[in-house]
Amino acid sequence: MQQVDTLIHARWLVPMVPTGVELTHHSVAIQAGRIKAVLPTEKARRRFQSDHTVELSQHALIPGLINTHTHAAMSLFRGMADDLPLMDWLNNHIWPAEARVVNEAFVRDGTRLAVAEMLRGGTTCFNDMYFFPDQCAKVAVEAGIRAVLGLIVIDFPTVWAENAEEYIAKGLAVHDETRHQPLLTAAFAPHAPYTVSDAPLARIRMLADELDLPVHIHLHETSDEVDAAVADTGLRPIERLHALGLLTPRLLAVHMTTLSDADVEMAAAHGLNVAHCPESNLKLASGFCPVARLAQAGINVALGTDGAASNNDLDMFSEMRTAAHLAKAVAADAAAVPAHAALAMATINGARALALDAEIGSIEVGKAADLTAVDLNALATQPVYSAASAVVYAASREQVSHVWVNGEALVDNGTLLTIDRSTTIARANEWREKIRPQ
Repeated sequence: MQQVDTLIHARWLVPMVPTGVELTHHSVAIQAGRIKAVLPTEKARRRFQSDHTVELSQHALIPGLINTHTHAAMSLFRGMADDLPLMDWLNNHIWPAEARVVNEAFVRDGTRLAVAEMLRGGTTCFNDMYFFPDQCAKVAVEAGIRAVLGLIVIDFPTVWAENAEEYIAKGLAVHDETRHQPLLTAAFAPHAPYTVSDAPLARIRMLADELDLPVHIHLHETSDEVDAAVADTGLRPIERLHALGLLTPRLLAVHMTTLSDADVEMAAAHGLNVAHCPESNLKLASGFCPVARLAQAGINVALGTDGAASNNDLDMFSEMRTAAHLAKAVAADAAAVPAHAALAMATINGARALALDAEIGSIEVGKAADLTAVDLNALATQPVYSAASAVVYAASREQVSHVWVNGEALVDNGTLLTIDRSTTIARANEWREKIRPQ
């Protein structure tokens, strides 16, 4: 018998690699934070022993969910300015509120609220874009969640920086301070083509090449954005990024709702990744990302929630279901995004988009043990013919029972282990009183 740190016995296991595979009565052995073995439970019981054995007799074990686009601290704006189009929402509500209240404490408390919600809902990694990424890093380390820190860049001044040069300098400092943290990586995060001018974008492209970092940007979010860009520059936003050398496999383009055939061809030719945020796009009436068309072109499509200010939650289960249903309607094809494809968007595709697929996104020997268990012994998920189908089309995040990141248990039988729930809610209520217009 070999001793391991943790031994998990699951009724169903959905590894994501190979594609479409579902295993029954399989186990995962974890040693030093990594997956040591994936094997039938009968063999696992004979081969391994552990002081931490978890019996998941009615559960599906899946890779930890990966949220590829968030503004975590904006959870404190949840429900503040609902039912408005994007630019009205941004210009007349969100940006003025940020100017009034955002500071280091806001980002810490808002990020902690978001991380608690994400962990409780089975998300083990998130890709952020917001001010004070150093504070996001502190919260992520305390909570034990994996995070990609967005090194945000905007042309105009905010509480974080005065100009693009200062944003880049502060972002590089955050990268240097956090690069030895095992659960943290960084990505340049220019906000959007309409808020970042050519010179900073060109510098980001150079630095991304030098440091081998992803670039995370809102792109083609609405038809108004595209039309305004053409009127202003004569180029569609994706064409402008191409001229600046930013169209590479490092680029994660968020939203991509307004795409011509030429845009899709250009994205495919340069190996872009797309972060699809269906529920935020629906709520803001921003448009429909042509997921099936992108996938057919060979483009990697991942899944994100956007911020809770525009969603209004960070629920990757709901996002998977909406993504699958919406893709079918947009493509007029019921087979456009089947359950396994939707689950891939939330796991292995997200890992690929963040250049983390060597570490996470699937249940494979040698990878980090980032895992989520979903209890399928509920009325809404019975009977189970396919675990992936049950997870995507029927399960809710309330059925998440256990979460591990790097082999460490962060949720156990539905209880958060690294974040105090009552304190987090109390802080959120305190911020509501500060944020609420007087």
